[in-house]
Amino acid sequence: MALQLGDTAPDFTAQSTEGPISFHDWIGDGWAVLFSHPKDFTPVCTTELGYMAKLKPEFDKRNVKVVGLSVDPVGDHQLWASDIEETQGYAPNYPLIGDSDLKVAKLYGMLPAGAGDTANGRTAVDNATVRTVFVIGPDKKIKLMLIYPMSTGRNFDEILRVVDSLQLTATHSVATPVNWKQGEDVIIVPSLKDDAARKMFPDGWRAPRPYLRIVAQPL
Repeated sequence: MALQLGDTAPDFTAQSTEGPISFHDWIGDGWAVLFSHPKDFTPVCTTELGYMAKLKPEFDKRNVKVVGLSVDPVGDHQLWASDIEETQGYAPNYPLIGDSDLKVAKLYGMLPAGAGDTANGRTAVDNATVRTVFVIGPDKKIKLMLIYPMSTGRNFDEILRVVDSLQLTATHSVATPVNWKQGEDVIIVPSLKDDAARKMFPDGWRAPRPYLRIVAQPL
């Protein structure tokens, strides 16, 4: 069955460039971003891994762990890291899971069960569906899934923006509007009735429509 938002992220144990990972234990009580790649030494993914390394301090500030996955053995990942640093200016500073037996890719529905059990002989095109971003909360539930084609590099600034929204809305009765960024006005959720909202937001709000109640971002 395909994974959906709100499902528990499947747990697994795998080897990575930073040693063995038991996924749920590794996440701990924080957040995590798992982003996958169809094969090592591919051009678009090389740019992505480098940029994520540059951006990682921003995820650290938000208590978000970052982990990559590629359908190749860990030894290849370590060789690839040199290329990434040389061409992008940053080497991966987060673990990169080796999934040469396709176990995690199949567990997360990125490859079909009949894909086999080895990366040997498989090309990036064979693994084209292994291009997903998962954001996972402290409750180990999937909060976001984004699937990209191989030809389109991912926007990790957008993932960071979504994390800000997810963390804010997890603790306050608000939602974030289109193109929202940290510090901008937010929307009171419809499930919070006006009487309760007045207690929560004593300074009030503006409402161009009764269902559209706009308020300053809670601290």
